[in-house]
Amino acid sequence: MKKRNSESGNWKIKQLRFALDAAGVALWAWNVDDDRLTMDQRGFELWGVPVSDLVKFEELSAHIHPADRDRVQAAFAATRAVVGAYEIDFRILIGEDVRWISARGQGDDAGIADQKMFGIFLDVTGRKQAEEGHELLAGEMSHRVKNLLAIATGLTHISSRSTTTAAEMAHELTLRLTALGRAHDLVRPLPGAEGRAALLGDLLTVLLAPYDDLGAFSERIRVAVPRMGVGERAATTLALIVHELATNSVKYGALSVETGTLDVSCLAEDADAVIVWTECGAPPVVAPQDLTGFGSKLVARSITGQLGGSIDYNWSSVGLIVTLRMRKDRLSA
Repeated sequence: MKKRNSESGNWKIKQLRFALDAAGVALWAWNVDDDRLTMDQRGFELWGVPVSDLVKFEELSAHIHPADRDRVQAAFAATRAVVGAYEIDFRILIGEDVRWISARGQGDDAGIADQKMFGIFLDVTGRKQAEEGHELLAGEMSHRVKNLLAIATGLTHISSRSTTTAAEMAHELTLRLTALGRAHDLVRPLPGAEGRAALLGDLLTVLLAPYDDLGAFSERIRVAVPRMGVGERAATTLALIVHELATNSVKYGALSVETGTLDVSCLAEDADAVIVWTECGAPPVVAPQDLTGFGSKLVARSITGQLGGSIDYNWSSVGLIVTLRMRKDRLSA
């Protein structure tokens, strides 16, 4: 009977060991008098130290991240004054790798046996990385919202100065904000170093689709650009520029007549990207005396200030040709 009970007890211990291994839990015992720690095999693997019968807490402290070391040492020293369970999370360095450890135990000498306190170490690296990712995402979203509100405020002022009635202002502001919305719908991460928002061809196609009676991929509006990434800030800037050019084309240029066409192409020249906007079949156009309208100022300020480039207008006999030159590094920002 005793042998059977012993075998049953050993099997239960093995089952508990399996459960601990599955949970990634490491066991430790700390002698509060001589500062010696006893750990199981997983504990030594977790800390990246050689297996030994006894290890000083000071030896483990050498592996704690310098930014956390004083805090952890103070916390362990104070555990005997803590009533009930305690928990502390900290980082350790294993070579160049950083791991997050959660140390959990019982304070106030509760359940102490032979001057030893007991607890567990748990690898919580995955959870901490997820938390950091969520914090970064929340910060990024907050940053985007603030930027959009600032842009919306600026567009409201511009629209109020360039229109004469409330209806005109509402219409123009709606179009500008819609252009921004279409650009931000394309904000997605891209693999490699091509930019963080969208592909240039996709961005231009989506932005111009509302101006094409037969759809984005008809023969009326054609987009032909190489595979090139666009960053979030550049996508917002390009949305404003494309909206202004398309609006003028609908009013006065190629898109104002059924026979007019628009071609948008792009060339890569050393450190620059050059977008060429070519209208054909437009009514006769005359070069304006100056470009002092708010839309023209917005385009010029955006292309020079935010994209580090320039804009050139050519009012040819067949239609307007606009050349947008911008820096590649600004385009991917």
